[in-house]
Amino acid sequence: MSDIVLLDTSVYLNVLNVPGRNQQREEIFNRFEERVGNLDHFLLPMATIWETGNHISRLSTGALRRQYALQLSTNVQAALNGTAPFRTTYFPDSSVFAQWLQTFPDFAKRNKSLEKTTEGISLSDLSIIKEWEKTRHLHSMSRVLIWSLDSDLASYDTGAR
Repeated sequence: MSDIVLLDTSVYLNVLNVPGRNQQREEIFNRFEERVGNLDHFLLPMATIWETGNHISRLSTGALRRQYALQLSTNVQAALNGTAPFRTTYFPDSSVFAQWLQTFPDFAKRNKSLEKTTEGISLSDLSIIKEWEKTRHLHSMSRVLIWSLDSDLASYDTGAR
């Protein structure tokens, strides 16, 4: 059975091959192609799109920023149109976002992981976690995971193969 994979920014930056954020490009892209071949379903969370755009805006020259901004725009538009190997996740309305905001202080207070004790869970990560929870609930018979290079987000996985 195919997996449902939420892409974190750390992985998506490698897929897009964004300079300075693509140190694991070959490994990630090979795994991405393997997952495409396995017919896994990829979801692109809103936070991943925003964070990727933020990293692109910090590239060293205007030409590079424009090149990768166009690539991101084209890629996300293809996801919105259903022509990319992934789809965008649900973009929450104001009432859902308000619920996320209510839980955010408790998440920010927590240590991000056992190793990251001086950092809390960001609002971006919280939104990806909430998307994972929703997807897991909707697809309880499928493996649902966050594909991330950050161990704390990568731990959100309903079952390893």
